[in-house]
Amino acid sequence: MPMKMIFNYINVFLLSGSLAACSSILDVVPNSEFSPDNVLKTEEGIKSLLFSAYAEQQTQQNARFVINDSEVSTDMAFNSAGAENGQLIHLINFTWTPTLSTFQGDMWGPNYRSIRDANGVIENIADANTSEETKNLLLAEAKVLRAHAYANLYNFFGPVPLRLSTEQVGDLERATDEEMKNFIESQLIEAIPSLPDPGDEESFGRFNKGNATGILAKFYLNTKQWQKAADAAKAVIDFDYYSTTQYNFKDLFKVENEGKTNREMLLVLPCRNEAGYGNWFMAGALPPNFKSTPEIPEYVYQPTMSIFATQYRLRTAFVNSMSPNDLRRSLICTSYINNSNVTVNILEADNARSFKYWDNAIIGNNGGADVPVLRYADILLTRAEALNELSGPTDESFTLINQIRKRAGLPALSSADAGTKEQFREALFKERGWEFISEGKRREDLIRQGTFLSSAIERGISSSVATADKLVFPIPQSEIDANKLCEQNPGY
Repeated sequence: MPMKMIFNYINVFLLSGSLAACSSILDVVPNSEFSPDNVLKTEEGIKSLLFSAYAEQQTQQNARFVINDSEVSTDMAFNSAGAENGQLIHLINFTWTPTLSTFQGDMWGPNYRSIRDANGVIENIADANTSEETKNLLLAEAKVLRAHAYANLYNFFGPVPLRLSTEQVGDLERATDEEMKNFIESQLIEAIPSLPDPGDEESFGRFNKGNATGILAKFYLNTKQWQKAADAAKAVIDFDYYSTTQYNFKDLFKVENEGKTNREMLLVLPCRNEAGYGNWFMAGALPPNFKSTPEIPEYVYQPTMSIFATQYRLRTAFVNSMSPNDLRRSLICTSYINNSNVTVNILEADNARSFKYWDNAIIGNNGGADVPVLRYADILLTRAEALNELSGPTDESFTLINQIRKRAGLPALSSADAGTKEQFREALFKERGWEFISEGKRREDLIRQGTFLSSAIERGISSSVATADKLVFPIPQSEIDANKLCEQNPGY
């Protein structure tokens, strides 16, 4: 590896003093022990680089942008006021351009930095002074990190340049669609056998066979490889480790129920009540002068909590599409008591709020509630959707979706309600919407369903603006300027 690249990695290690991918602080090797000769030959050095790759995919502040970026352009969410609205208004109105900073800052940059660090692990693991078992594990984790980052990029931008080496710098063409999909699939398939079983990983938040297979299942689903998606989801189910019955929906996201003991969460963005590690979502979800809400009486505003000028809101029609008896509504605030002890109703005018990440111990912006990246409910609905697309609704499809509906307090769905492929598809996407509010999945779901553009038009976006080129975001202009071989997506 070039000397310049090694010094860059030393800087990465010295700047990253904690392990964002785990629940404990990383023991950083003293500065004096790092040198160009040994930095990537020790287990500590390789792990530091690996954990840096994890951290780039699990940046707490970026997570709220990715949630909002994936929801305000849909029928689910809305935003108003504050500095963030300067970004989000373009996503709401379908007027985004390649210069919109969230594309580089929250999507492109973090994923490519994770890829850079994963490449460094892959290139140097063979010479590390550690056991072969550890080498195989760290190599597998690096491959999953790289594949997951490329899957994220593909989801936002379509095919992108495949940088597979730290020495592969400078101009690089975008991969073809086939090259992109084959690479992501092959990396995950290669890595999964070397990962530990679910629950056996060293630290919560690191990859295991279960969550890596879940990532593969979701990649197959979003690329409409139905049989492979059904099979990969079944592989996760067959671990017989994960569950949707451990907690009721309201308790599922509580801070006290986080960690390895929560069998619903395959992969999360770990958060805690500290600057640099906190979940900022509630600071944007709280309405002005909030004191308490009858819908979550145990959640009471504390003077230590921030309320942003920008407001993260839910669309009225979306909330009203939920059954009044849906227990998932328990985490949606439609009225609150303000500091003057006046009840304020906020269901109308697209002003309800998602309180999925409420936490009584929030300090400033920083909440401790983890952000789900992949839940077991998603795996069950992935298999149900794939089976339906293959051959229409089956008994198993209904069993899978009804596991989710049962926890929500809703009656079981039957062939009398959704007996055709089209009817079941519509019912399933409604279920996904209600289940995954504020988890950043709505955009990809509507694109896969084929309703992303039509739903925008239904809420008032002109058909001349909500056009097919909007199914992917533009490559950030800064990347186009820096990489002369990288072509922009059509329409931008």
